[in-house]
Amino acid sequence: MSMSILSQPASIALVLGTRPELIKFAPLIALLGDRARVVHTGQHFDDNLSGLFFRQFGIQPPAVNLGLGGRSRGTQIGEATSRLEDLFDEDRPLVVAVHGDTNATVAGALASNSCRIPLVHVEAGLRSFDRAMPEEHNRIITDHLADLCLAPTETNRANLAAEGIGGDRVILTGNTVVDAVHQLLPGQDARVALTERYGVRGKSFALATFHRPENTDDPDVLRVILEQLVAMPIPVLLPLHPRTRLRIERFGLGPLLEQLHVLEPIGYADFLGLARESAMLISDSGGVQEEASVIKRPVIVVRNSTERPEIIGTFAQLVPPGPMIGEWVDAMLDDLPALHLRLAEQPSPYGDGSAARRSLGAINTLLTKSRGSAR
Repeated sequence: MSMSILSQPASIALVLGTRPELIKFAPLIALLGDRARVVHTGQHFDDNLSGLFFRQFGIQPPAVNLGLGGRSRGTQIGEATSRLEDLFDEDRPLVVAVHGDTNATVAGALASNSCRIPLVHVEAGLRSFDRAMPEEHNRIITDHLADLCLAPTETNRANLAAEGIGGDRVILTGNTVVDAVHQLLPGQDARVALTERYGVRGKSFALATFHRPENTDDPDVLRVILEQLVAMPIPVLLPLHPRTRLRIERFGLGPLLEQLHVLEPIGYADFLGLARESAMLISDSGGVQEEASVIKRPVIVVRNSTERPEIIGTFAQLVPPGPMIGEWVDAMLDDLPALHLRLAEQPSPYGDGSAARRSLGAINTLLTKSRGSAR
């Protein structure tokens, strides 16, 4: 598709590359309407991880797809930055918006900075304080380049202030994941139908996801995680990320999958419905941590660190790969009805579902200031 598609009045380029970015950008894209120009780097490039989600949210597919999936981190960032610079030079948007901490995020930030286009960072200020995480570097670079940082929580705003980013560069918005969950969470009857379709009973199964390199690139770590899932006393539904499946096959761990309910990646509405009907979630996903606080389910976060401390100790427990996974599963199951009741009364720290509207207001204010300074 020709890059000239960006040449529209008042266009705002939203650069994304993964399913979580699309999910969290979708409410803002819907509010922007014809002003939105979605640029997909192609990091998650198959239909289950991309196209399906555009359809579920009822938004137009990307104006541009750079097709850069399946490459190393450095190659993705370098090529995406170069291609985005060319795109923005040819058809200049008024604002570039990026989300979170992916390779697409930092590439969009670098390209907008190079082209001197105002940059908005949605979901700014998250910090794990773990320099081993590539995402930590991506989000720090992007925050420091951004003209406008949209922080989901007070913790995020404080992180930015500690790094000298404050004033009108930072707006507290909440997290657009709450907007997305409110939009697509199926009703009770649809959720019951989902459990029947997948052969499980409500509140009697776990829903698990794993995709982070820290858990999938080391065969010993991946084996321990799968063994802990196999040992669980309740069924485990495991929607399997393509990257994780490749690692399992490469490491010869396929027999462990035969003891789990392995699914292809599923649509967002189905995932939310299953999550809401589950006993618990077990995941290394940042988005799942946030979603758990909206659907009121406990989540075991299988990681060594997290950039979402707001829910640790309430909705989430941070557990490194190993036997403690099973210990926490047993503890939650022993207290499950009471735990679900406690979480039902606990508000999400990520807002009330108005984050997209607040984000749009902040972007419009930035545009007004930019036009004023250009006169």
